[in-house]
Order: sequence, then structure tokens, then C-alpha cells
Amino acid sequence: MITVFKRILFLIFSFPVLTYLVTLTFAVDPFFQSRCVEDTGNYTANSAYERNLNSLFNEISSTTKLNYGFFHSKFGEVNAIALCRGDVKLNDCTSCLNGTVSEMKQRCHRYKEAIGWSEFCMLRYSSRNISKRLEISPGACLLNTRSAVAGNPEEILRVLQVLLDYLRRVAAARGALLKYATGNSSLGAQIWYALVQCTPDLSEQDCNDCLEAVTEGIRSCCFGQMGCRVLRPSCNLRFESAKFFDAAPAVPPPQSPQSTKEEDKQKKSVRIPLGASLSATLGLALFSACGFFIWRRRNIQEDNENSQEVQLLDLVQGSILDEHSSENFNRENVSRSQEFPSIQLDILHVATNYFCNENKLGEGGFGPVYKGTLADGKEIAVKRLSRTSGQGLLEFKNEVMLIARLQHKNLVRLLGCCLEKNEQLLVYEFMPNRSLDVFLFDSSMAAQLSWLKRFNIIKEIARGIMYLYEDSRFKIIHRDLKVSNVLLDHEMNPKISDFCMARIFDGNQNQANTNRVVGTYGYMAPEYAMEGLFSIKSDVFSFGVLLLEIISGKRNNGFHLSEHGESLLTFAWKLWSKGQGMELIDQLLVQSCVAAGVLKCIHIGLLCVQEDPADRPRMTSVIVMLESETITLPRPAEPAFSVGRVVAEPTELTSNDRICSVNEVTISNLSPR
Repeated sequence: MITVFKRILFLIFSFPVLTYLVTLTFAVDPFFQSRCVEDTGNYTANSAYERNLNSLFNEISSTTKLNYGFFHSKFGEVNAIALCRGDVKLNDCTSCLNGTVSEMKQRCHRYKEAIGWSEFCMLRYSSRNISKRLEISPGACLLNTRSAVAGNPEEILRVLQVLLDYLRRVAAARGALLKYATGNSSLGAQIWYALVQCTPDLSEQDCNDCLEAVTEGIRSCCFGQMGCRVLRPSCNLRFESAKFFDAAPAVPPPQSPQSTKEEDKQKKSVRIPLGASLSATLGLALFSACGFFIWRRRNIQEDNENSQEVQLLDLVQGSILDEHSSENFNRENVSRSQEFPSIQLDILHVATNYFCNENKLGEGGFGPVYKGTLADGKEIAVKRLSRTSGQGLLEFKNEVMLIARLQHKNLVRLLGCCLEKNEQLLVYEFMPNRSLDVFLFDSSMAAQLSWLKRFNIIKEIARGIMYLYEDSRFKIIHRDLKVSNVLLDHEMNPKISDFCMARIFDGNQNQANTNRVVGTYGYMAPEYAMEGLFSIKSDVFSFGVLLLEIISGKRNNGFHLSEHGESLLTFAWKLWSKGQGMELIDQLLVQSCVAAGVLKCIHIGLLCVQEDPADRPRMTSVIVMLESETITLPRPAEPAFSVGRVVAEPTELTSNDRICSVNEVTISNLSPR
């Protein structure tokens, strides 16, 4: 009986101890890694080194002054550095460091130099100076072995290396407080997330060098893995197939100075008269009230400013479905929302050199456009939404909803967007030869456009327009076709750009009207300019104007101010009617052109600019005409009258006016995006 009673007592008293041990076992960070450095020797028990090391450990465990998660200090001969991950809050940072200190005391006892990595922090100490020094040894590599990699490991590695290279440059370029960056990139349906960080005491060059060395090592360390951590004393990286980081914490407010003698403060506080105490209280209340009203007013302003950004972010994520868009388009918008790439602002800052004027390509209703170069050398064009442009917000929505889902070799490609820190940015492929008007209307550059090149440009533009209305999943009317919206790649192949004014047609819809005319004069069909009626035949008219401009090397805009005193369209029709069509041709083409081909193109252009939309050919017919050498073309009627500058009255949108509207017709001779 006594034996049983003793056993019961033993179990009762040992239960808390067992519980503690079990808890301690499960509290160990599964990500923890340590390296004990033998080269620098050992310290003896109760030595000055051990006392100094313990003092440092105590300081780290009790500190509340981790500057952006970074700590460095020295006691006697012992130097220590502690670093928490850039997105970790102060309490979690302190907790992680406490656990790391405990682990290192056990694992590297008596070693003068050691380093330990937990999931959220790193701690190292040494008998030598380790501050502001680039060191990549010792190191560790941890693999995520929970699931097998899905996909081609080489393709995954390539995507990760590009992403990590971006993040390396971003982190290194940051200041002396925090060198940290996160981002993601997609390969098919799989999104890869990555994080890089350096100790902030490193120079920009040292941080670059450290992360570059670590990135180069992921092939041997992490190849074919769904997740991996590469750890070094001066830097580290991590990638996973699922998101594992949060946004970096905001900058902490500066702490008010405190007296070092707490007892003196308490004694002085007793001597403060009651009247002074009441005055201070009232003053504090008044100050707080003023502060509240200022804060509230600022928040209201910020709410108004951020409302657009919330809408845009929802749009990219697929939660805003424009009530005027077709149902099919809306379903597509939702189903593909996760495929639309988002690019970090820091990456675009580095790419454009913080949107410096030297990289500025031009400016439109949307806002300025900048050239950028990514870390892998790829050139991009970045449209930056002007904060003062309500028109720009509509353009942004339209471009995201339309061009992101259009795939054709003759349409400029949207690579992604960015919605961070009050910025709304669209990222496009960069067209090195800028826009067609730069060559066409410059006598020194027009010679580069031989007849064969011009004819190819005409055909490819026609194919791009046909795709919009005939071959894409949606019927799309561009509404602003013009030479400055035709960009040229390095081989002078054309790509149609600027879909801010485009419209989607539903089902069997072939025509719509608006009481707010948008576009560029000289290119607008008469029924659109005067009555607000638009259809695919409106784009056909614009194509006809564009075609005649390419052949003649002359602008339709302002042509009536020349010696001819009439529009380019009327002038071309009169020459063609008299059998003198070759007089319209750009004189630079006389030696290289084939007369029959030129006359056929003039004929097609005149068919496209006829006054009655029903008489204009469809784009499928236009392409057949351009490619056939035996087809007989109908005789064109006299072109529509010359359309001058038209400004719409600022009225409310009609129920038919969808997605995007701009207050007035524009004159646009801008450089390409």
C-alpha cells in the first residue's frame, strides 16, 4: 500500500516536470541550425570570455532596442551580431533570439566563435571583429522535403534565379537600416515566393556580392526542391512554393528620452504642485484633441486617395466586375485573375532608376512613361498613373481588363502591374524603335522605311485589328488607331498599343453610341465624331487614314493647311480618280516601290475611308485584298469630309458608354510607350 502511495506521489509531483520537458521539446525551432567554429579556439569555464559572453547573451535577451531587427554589441573581447527577418515584429524577434541563445549555449558551449540560425533570426558571436565584414562561411542549407517538385526543375531554377537576382539588387540598394526584399514569380499555375536579406551593416556592394554568391549556389544546394533556405553569416535567402512572409513592419516611432535615474524622477514628481499638474493634464488633453482632429482629417484624405487604389487592386484580383462588360469577359476576368503578374515596386524603382527624367519616354493622359531595365537585362516600358488624372484611372482599368488577356504578335504585350505605396504602374514589353510616327514623319529617318517594310507594316496592322474583332475571345473596338499608337520592335514589326479607350461588344452587338467622343482628330470616322456612333467600321476608317499616311509620308492632321488646301483623304481620292495615284507616294519610295502594289494599297485605303460605314470593307476582306494579286477591287466613293477638332461637352455617361471615357478628343504626337 505504501509503495502504491509513493508511486502516486511521484506521478503527481513529476507531472509538471514532464509537461515542461514535453513543451520544451516541441518548442525547439525545427529550422534551427548552428555552426561551432573550431579555428578560433575555446574558452575555459569561469573565464573573462565566458562572463563577457553571458553578459552579451543577457543583453540580447532583454533588449528592447532592436533597430529594424538588428543588434550588434561588444563586451571585452566578445563581439556579437543578431539579426531578425525583415518582416518579424519586435516581440517575435526577441522571442526568437531568446530561443537561439538557449540553443547555442548548449550546442556550442566553450567555443569562442559560433553562429545559429532559427526560422526568424540569426545570432553569431566571435572573439574577432565581425561588424561590417562580408563573410560567407560557415553556412548551411535547409530543404523543404514535404512534397516533390512539380514541373521541370531547370525551368523552375531559371525562374527562381531571375527573381532572386531582382531581389538581390533591391535589398542591396536599401539604406543602412534594413537590407531586405521579398517577391514572387510564376511559372504556369505555380507561384514561387522568395526572400533575401543581408546584415544592414554591409555596404551595397558587399550585400550584392554575398547574395550573388548564395544565389549561384542554389543549383547545388536546392535543385529540384519545393523550398529551400541558404544561410550565411552575412546574408541569407529562402524560396518556397507557398507564401511564408508578411509585409515588412512600419518604421517604429522614435522613443522619448528617459532619465537614467528613475528614483530622482519619482522624487521630482512628488514635488510638482497640484496646479502645475492640472495645467499639464489640461494641456495634454488639448494637445491630444488637436492631434486627433489632424489625424482624422489626414485619414479622411488618405481614404479618398486610397479608394482608387483599392478598386484597382480588386480589379487585378478579379473582384471588380464592370457591369457594362460582357458576361463572358467577366468570367474570364475571374478565372484568370491569379495568372496576372504583379511586380514589386522596388524592382521597378531599380529598373527605372527611381523614374529619373533620363529614362522618361513621353507623357500622355495616363501619365508619364519610363524605360526600365530589369536585372536580367530585359528592357521594359513602365506607365505611371498620374495622381491628378481621373482619366488615368479609367485608362488603367481598361488596359488591365483588356490587353492583359489579348495575345497576338501584333499587339503590344502587358507584362504586369504594380499597386504599391500610392503607385499604379503598368509594365509593357519595350519597343526599341519607338512608334511609327517617329520614322514616318521625320525626313532623316523615313528612308529606313522601304516600300517592303511599309507594306509589311500595313499588313501586320491589319492582322492585329482583325484579331481584335474577329479572332479574339471578345469583340474589341480600339477607337484610337493612329500612327503614334503603332509601336515597332527591333525588326520593325508593328504592334498596336494604348487600349485605354477600347470597348468590348457583347454577343451579336455590332454598333454602339456615346455622347462623349474620345479619340484623335483626323483618324475618327464621321459618324463617330458627329453622332457618337462607333463600330468595327470606325476602326476600319482609322486604318484607312493610317494606310494613306504610311504611303504618302504625310499627316492627315493639318494637311489642309498645306499648299493643297484639303484633307489628305480628299487629295488622295482626287489623284486616284485622275489616274495620278503615284503622285501621292512618299518620294523616298520612288526607287524601291512597285507601282501596282502602291496603287492597290491606295485603292484599299480609299475603300476604308468612305463616308458610309456600310460601304467600308471588313478587316478580313482588307487582308484578302492586300495579299491577293488578282482580286478586282470595287470603285470607292468620295471620302468623308475632313474631320476637324471636336470637343465633347462634359455630360453624364449614357448607359451604353462602357468602361472608359475621356472628356475630349485629343491631339497626340507623343513618343511611343
